[in-house]
Amino acid sequence: MDLAAALEYLAGHVNLEREVAPRAAARRLDRVHRLMELMGDPQHSYPVIHITGTNGKGSVARMVTALLVARGLRAGTYTSPHLEHLNERMAWNGEPIPDEDLADVIGAVAELEPLLESPPTHFEILTSAAFRWFADVAVDVAVVEVGLGGRWDATNVADAQVAVLTNVSLDHAETIGPALTDIATEKSGIVKPASTFVLAETNPALRPIFEAAGASELWVKGTEFRCGGNRLAHDGRVVDLSTPGAAYTGVYLPVHGPYQGDNAAVALAAVEAFFGAPLAGEVVAEAFAGLRLPGRLEVVSRHPVTVLDGAHNPAGALAATAALDEAFGPAITGRVLVIGMLQGRDPVEMLRCFGASGDQRSRAGGARLVVACPPPSPRALPAAEVAAAARSLGTDAEETSSVPEAVATALALAGEQELVHVTGSLYVVGAARAALHSPAPGPG
Repeated sequence: MDLAAALEYLAGHVNLEREVAPRAAARRLDRVHRLMELMGDPQHSYPVIHITGTNGKGSVARMVTALLVARGLRAGTYTSPHLEHLNERMAWNGEPIPDEDLADVIGAVAELEPLLESPPTHFEILTSAAFRWFADVAVDVAVVEVGLGGRWDATNVADAQVAVLTNVSLDHAETIGPALTDIATEKSGIVKPASTFVLAETNPALRPIFEAAGASELWVKGTEFRCGGNRLAHDGRVVDLSTPGAAYTGVYLPVHGPYQGDNAAVALAAVEAFFGAPLAGEVVAEAFAGLRLPGRLEVVSRHPVTVLDGAHNPAGALAATAALDEAFGPAITGRVLVIGMLQGRDPVEMLRCFGASGDQRSRAGGARLVVACPPPSPRALPAAEVAAAARSLGTDAEETSSVPEAVATALALAGEQELVHVTGSLYVVGAARAALHSPAPGPG
């Protein structure tokens, strides 16, 4: 099976990421378990660091990978969704899977499908393929990001040596909710009896749920690990991090956003829990100094400053807007917001969180113009609805038919000292990266 045939095979299966009407999370892992069994259970041939959370799990996965690689291990990483290329979802030491290998492992799943009682989903196929590939290339450890929730996510056929939960907020409530406690219960479902549970969610009302998850050890943010000092620096931040075994001061992170300091503390704690010992300071410095987080407050141009960020829920939008205020506020005269959303989002709420209402315009982070576009997804919220929501909030808006058109419109209308913020969905960010001819994260 070549790559074209593999992609065609994938396209013939249910893809929940592209479904217009969200459905309740499928509470079954039998298909993935059967696929793993037929493959010889590759997910048990290496230890796993399993990561879930409403926001930040992709960044933490990349940070964990960087630390493991700097420590000398061969690390496989499985994340979703991708920005530009499907290959990005599976990586070895940060390098995306080659086309030939991707076709081979998808083909291996295709050969086994006739032995299943029902067809696997798009995500189940990719998850099974990733676990198989990691075994084929003999990784020392796999860093696995949950797709949705945790307990019933296809990735949960693995047994986590370290389970990580970044945070919990009301997102995907229609599938894993409705209440915050329901979401917390689903996410803590990745914890296994032998897991060290690295917990960064500090809501005291949820603590009993996490304590009942049954981990062998529980490491809690603010007690066992923390980010202390967290200061703005040139093109990034300087942070002070502590874990049960060590303290690391003056660590440079070449990424934007105060919350990335917390993510770094989570990642560092997860890796220390994995090794059962702290890392050398030079390993931490090397790993974080080379960190790249595509689509996470990623600066892709300076004239005007153009930032891509995949914030797609209210909590992420508020955090991204605050980060832009801090990092760029004094240097910019205004902000143009390029935004597209998926159905199920409240455009008025999201625009308020992104600083795009008339009463926020006087703030450094307030947007003077919204350029609305549809994400390249069947679940796209019509750009007309987003533009209308902006106007209802007292902000000027332009409506476009595609992400490339929206980016071109924003760049044409933005002043030299303004900031163009492209956001609302990772689908928007991926399309914008392609339109701006940014270096591709991998082959495919």
